Amino acid sequence: MKGFKYYTPTEVRFGKDTELKAGEMLKKYGATRVLVHYGSDRIVENGLLGKILKTLDENGIAHTELGGVVPNPRLSKVREGIELAKEFGADFLFGVGGGSVLDSLKAIGYGLANEGDVWDFYEHTRKPEASMPIGFVLTLSATGSVMSDSSVITNEDGWKKRGCNSDLCRPKFALMNPELTMTVNPYQTASGSADIMMHTMERYFNRLGSMEITDSIAEGLLKVVMKNTKKVLEDPTDYNARAEIMWCEALSHNGLTGCGTDGGDWSCHRLEHELGGLYDVAHGAGLCAIWGTWARMVCDDLPDRFYKFAVNVMDVEPDKDEMKVIYEGIRRMEEFFRSIGMPTDIKGLGVVPTGEELHLLAEKCAAATGGHIGSALTLYEEDMYRIYKDAVDRSEDK
Repeated sequence: MKGFKYYTPTEVRFGKDTELKAGEMLKKYGATRVLVHYGSDRIVENGLLGKILKTLDENGIAHTELGGVVPNPRLSKVREGIELAKEFGADFLFGVGGGSVLDSLKAIGYGLANEGDVWDFYEHTRKPEASMPIGFVLTLSATGSVMSDSSVITNEDGWKKRGCNSDLCRPKFALMNPELTMTVNPYQTASGSADIMMHTMERYFNRLGSMEITDSIAEGLLKVVMKNTKKVLEDPTDYNARAEIMWCEALSHNGLTGCGTDGGDWSCHRLEHELGGLYDVAHGAGLCAIWGTWARMVCDDLPDRFYKFAVNVMDVEPDKDEMKVIYEGIRRMEEFFRSIGMPTDIKGLGVVPTGEELHLLAEKCAAATGGHIGSALTLYEEDMYRIYKDAVDRSEDK
C-alpha cells in the first residue's frame, strides 16, 4: 500500500429538487455576478434553466448565460466564455449539464484566473496557479467531473484532445438530482455508465496493487453500475437506479477508488482522447471500443489484478488455470458492454480509420504523453499503434 493524499472539498447536495438550491448555494459561497454555462437548448426548452435562473434572481445574483457546449468540448467555446465572463465582471462560474459543460467551465475558470493562453495548461507548458470558483447542477451521469480535479478540452487546431489536472478546479458545490438524468437517451446513458466504470478500472489495473478497502470499494462500485445500468435501460424512470449510478459517478473519479495505489494505468483514456479528438466519438463508447484489446495486450504482465477482477467483479469461477480465468473475465466485460449497446471495437463507433490515420492516432498519443503511457504495462508508440489496429481488425463477436 502506498501513501496517498485524498482531497474532496466539494459540498454535495443530493436528491430531488436540489437544483432549486442553486441561488441559495451561490449566495452561500459569496457569488454576486455569475456566468451560467450550459450545453444544448434542451434545458431551455424543458424549463430547467429558467427554474434555476429564477433562484439566482430570488437571491439577488446577477447572471449572464453562455450555451452551446458540445461533447468533446471545444477550446473556441472556452475562449468565448473567458471573454464574456471578463466583460460581465463575473466572480463565480456556474454550470448546468454533464461532464463536457463542466470541463469547459473549469477551463474558463483557469483562463479567468491566470494570465496568458489557457491552452498552455492543457499542453502542459505551464501550470495554473488559480481558478475561479465553480458550482454545478448535474444532468448526466458520466465523467465524475463534479468532484474531480480534471478537465479535458479539444483544440480544433489539429483536433488535439488534452487534459489538465489540478485541485484548483474542483467545484465548490454540486447539486445532484437523479431525476434530471431520466431524459438522457439510452446510448448516452450507457456511454456514461461505461465512463464511470472506466474511471475505476483505470485505477484498479495498476502495478503497485492496492489497499483491501480500496479494492472492495472499486469492485462494489463496478458491480453496482453494471446492475443499475441495465435497470435504467429497461426503465428510464427508475429513480433509485439513477441515484445509484449518479453517486457512483462522483465516487469513481474523486480519487476514492485509487487510494493506496500508484494512481492507475490510464492508457485507455489516453488512447481514447485521440479517437475523440479526431472522430468526435462519445467518450465512454470510445473507451469500450479499445478496452478489450488493451486488456488482452497487458494482462500477461499483471495477472494478479486481472485474476482478481475476473473473480470478484465478473463472477468467474476460480480455477488453477489462471489465464483461463483472466480471459473469461475480459470476455464477460466485453459481453456486458455489448449488452448495453456499447461497441467493443473501433468499427462499432461508426468509423474505419485508414492505415495512415492509425499511425497518426499513435503518433499524436505518443506526442501528448511524452512517448509512453501505462502502469500495468508501459506502452510506446508502436504498442499504441498495435492497439488501435487490433481494435479495428477484431470483430464484435471475437
